[in-house]
Amino acid sequence: MTPLIRFEAAEATNEALLDVLQREHAVIVEGLIEPDVCAAIQQELESFIAGTRPFEDDFVGRATTRTGGLVARSATAREVVTHPQALALARAFLSPWSTNIQLNVTQIMRILPGEKAQGLHRDRYLWSRALPPTVEPQFNCMWALTDFTEENGATRVVPGSHRWDWDRPTDEIESVAAEMRAGSVLYYSGSVVHGGGANRMDAPRVGMNITYLLGWLRQEENQYLSCPPAVARTLDPELQALLGYSIGNGSLGYFSPTTPSAGHVDTLPPEVALGRTPSTDAGSVVEQDTF
Repeated sequence: MTPLIRFEAAEATNEALLDVLQREHAVIVEGLIEPDVCAAIQQELESFIAGTRPFEDDFVGRATTRTGGLVARSATAREVVTHPQALALARAFLSPWSTNIQLNVTQIMRILPGEKAQGLHRDRYLWSRALPPTVEPQFNCMWALTDFTEENGATRVVPGSHRWDWDRPTDEIESVAAEMRAGSVLYYSGSVVHGGGANRMDAPRVGMNITYLLGWLRQEENQYLSCPPAVARTLDPELQALLGYSIGNGSLGYFSPTTPSAGHVDTLPPEVALGRTPSTDAGSVVEQDTF
């Protein structure tokens, strides 16, 4: 069994992390964010987390809650979504297949006491097996907001499994627990085999799953509904672009206004919906108050 390679934050260069990611598709960075950041995220989302019930589904977990919409709901979570190291690695890792990336999922994953281990799987199957194995769709970050241990449900990973034949059974294979202290992050791809662990302790294991996606695939979490224009226009332009409020890969993402307009082309870049001019040349652009 290949062990999970880990770095302390102070020693983790992007070059070294990317080298491991390209070989194993999984790596841990310990202590990348401070404990008070972990606490602030949980405090800001406390009412949303408390109101989230588990799915009635064996695969997702009958004692696991998943709370989304983090960009709109937590200012501190936004800082982690745009963490310089995470973004740099996501962009570099996915760069062979897309000129830009987008935010895919923002989710608090809380594994409650008594939860069973999740079945091992690959996240990329969400986009079906029709997507060629040579194309990597997704870059994942599992941020530990509480300590992750073997006993409380730390994410289980099979480093190097992205190279396996897709028909190889995963129900009997050996996996390793991504044990890490709060404030650490597990980076892993959409192709590596992984799953949530069993929680045999008396307290929840709380993680924040932030994932990035090729700019030309549909997002799993509909960011336009989770973070609509009324909220998105208050955010930093980099975060707006990650949500999808920007043109990607040619002309992907344009819109037409719902009210009559004149004096411009009718395929507008999404930045216009937020009241700002796109940073790239997108043709005839008008300000939001024209509509």
